[in-house]
Order: sequence, then C-alpha cells, then structure tokens
Amino acid sequence: SDHSLKDALLLVENLGIKSHTLPIEELMQDYDRTLEPLFAGTEFGIAEENIQSRIRGNLLMAISNKFGYLLLSTGNKSEMAVGYCTLYGDMNGGLAVIADVPKTRVYSLCKWLNSDLELNSFLHLKFKIQNPKLPLIPTNILTKPPSAELKPGQVDQASLPPYDILDDILYRMIHQHQGAAQIIEAGHNPVVVNKVIRLVTRAEFKRRQAPPGLKVTDRAFGTGWRMPIASR
Repeated sequence: SDHSLKDALLLVENLGIKSHTLPIEELMQDYDRTLEPLFAGTEFGIAEENIQSRIRGNLLMAISNKFGYLLLSTGNKSEMAVGYCTLYGDMNGGLAVIADVPKTRVYSLCKWLNSDLELNSFLHLKFKIQNPKLPLIPTNILTKPPSAELKPGQVDQASLPPYDILDDILYRMIHQHQGAAQIIEAGHNPVVVNKVIRLVTRAEFKRRQAPPGLKVTDRAFGTGWRMPIASR
C-alpha cells in the first residue's frame, strides 16, 4: 500500500540504508495469465495472494545471490508458531533474526528503541546519519493495524486473535507446556485456544523449512522444539 511504502522509505532514511523499489505488478499479471487455465472457475483466494509474497521473495533472493548479501527472514515467533507466513515468500532468507521474539515483544522493543534517547542517539551515530530524525522507527509503523497486505483491507486480526491474547496462549503452550484445559482454565476462550493449538500443530512443516533463527527465549523453535509434521 502507499502508506506502507511511505513508512518503509522513512525508516530506511532514518537508518541511512540504501533502498531500491522494484515493481511486481507486471510479474503478478504474468503469473495470473499463466495460471488462468488452471484456476478458471475458482474464487480468488490465498493461493493468489501468496504469489505476491513469493515474487518478492524470489527477487530478494536474486539480489542476495547476485551481490553476496545475506537475506534476513522477517517472521516473528507468533507468526512462525501459527504458520502466518508464506513458504518461499517472506520466509525466504539465510537468517531469521526475530524468529524467537513474539509479536508483542517486537512492538515493545521498537517502542523502547524510540523512547531511549541515549540509545537512539547512539544508533544514529552508529549508522552515521546526517541530521538524525526522531523517533528512529516511524510511529505509524507501530500504531497501524498489522497486515500482510496481500489483499485490500487485510489485517492480521481477521485471521488471528489479538496478539496479546495469542502470545499468552503461545507462551503457556510452548514455554509452560500447558495443554488446552489448563490454558482455558487460565481464562482464555476455548474456541480460540483450540484454534491456536490446531494452527501450531499444522504449521510444523513450515517451521522445518524456516531459516535458522537467533535463540532469545528458553525454548526456541528448532532443536529445542519438535512436533510430528504429519499429525491430526
């Protein structure tokens, strides 16, 4: 969307990062034309939405391959837990920096970076930015509803519980080894709890294909976590 492009450009300006904009509209149209004979008579859905993410991932991997850059995968622990990510799309990369950081913690870290003026100033000096602008991370990035933006008006909360609820359920399940009954007893909605557990179980095949992540908590996905890929 236009506002996300604006936010991204402001962020890279604040960080002193070189940026390039690569349009994907024509590539998306090429995919649509190629798949039209197979997809004819079906409704537009997640398969078409995910093509956008995979086009971006393919372009980023091409740049990484060409210039020897390490592409960073963007998924956080909440998204990786429930499979709210696209294989060979936003999951592309050689390192998943925040794969062990829950979504709510990501927001907290960003707000901390913005509020700590001494740290903020240090980061500006570290990146050698001229005329530094505060806050380092644009406020709009932190206040607008989270969205994969794969279709108009899409927001994460249309598919998932609010992240404060989701992260508490995930913490109880992953770190405290609580089952559905215990999590429900703690006050969570039974329908939501069972949905989250089902999503976590079904997403194991995605996590097995994710880039290695930095371990932050006492139980990160990877060697410290194993579930059957094929399970009911």
